[in-house]
Amino acid sequence: MTMNAGTARTFLFVPGDRPDRFGKAVDSGADVVILDLEDAVAPGRKREAREHVRAWLGEGNRAAVRINGDGTPWQAEDVAMIASRPGPVVAVVAPKAESGERLATLSETLPAGTGIIPLVETAVGILRAPAVCAAPNVVRPAFGSVDLAAQLGVDHRSHAAFQHARSSLVLAAAAAGCIAPIDGVTTGITDQDSLRADLVHALTLGFTGKLCVHPRQVVPANECLTPSGADLEWARQVVAAGQGGSATAHDGQMIDRPVVLRAEAILARASRLSRSC
Repeated sequence: MTMNAGTARTFLFVPGDRPDRFGKAVDSGADVVILDLEDAVAPGRKREAREHVRAWLGEGNRAAVRINGDGTPWQAEDVAMIASRPGPVVAVVAPKAESGERLATLSETLPAGTGIIPLVETAVGILRAPAVCAAPNVVRPAFGSVDLAAQLGVDHRSHAAFQHARSSLVLAAAAAGCIAPIDGVTTGITDQDSLRADLVHALTLGFTGKLCVHPRQVVPANECLTPSGADLEWARQVVAAGQGGSATAHDGQMIDRPVVLRAEAILARASRLSRSC
């Protein structure tokens, strides 16, 4: 695992009340494991899950933690557990993120420098995405398609229904200077075709990460989210062609400074991934 929330391609959720799966998640190849205290844990098992997460982190293991949301009776204890520094926390995943002010308050209660991944999964969250992404210690946002679909009454598998929301999150992250967003889950655990289609669509819109709900989704997601050999060759050729600083042509296409910047970004991302893996 890279265990770096900024460079990570894949984020694998693991229920916090299933400590038997923690090690297996680490071995899956996911860049970051998210120990989930929220949706994956029934209300009656919240305390037990929190103690399992505390114990595992206390053994020196690293993971991100999805805490319970604002207004729930469990969030304060989740945050207190993390603030007690039981072990290194890669990032805190904040569900149903809708307020930059609330995220700023959350940041103040966490150990200094703890990164936050706001999970934007409501209509209000999408509309307030610029403020959410600009909140202190936000590393990059994540998109929650399933919860948003329930609110809007649409199919969570639809690309068309969420293209505006996804693009809005990409724009908000870029405007705030965040790393590009993490796309939501593909609920078809064994449906590799849907997973691939979701990944290609998300990449087209500017996402560079993926939330996963099963280990078998990790390897194909990592492969899709890693710049391909063809991408790297194109980027190298563009950078070389653009060294003069003025607009030129390469392979029948105009090359100017913005195109060179995109090529440089592809090479930089590939370099960061190679150092992390």
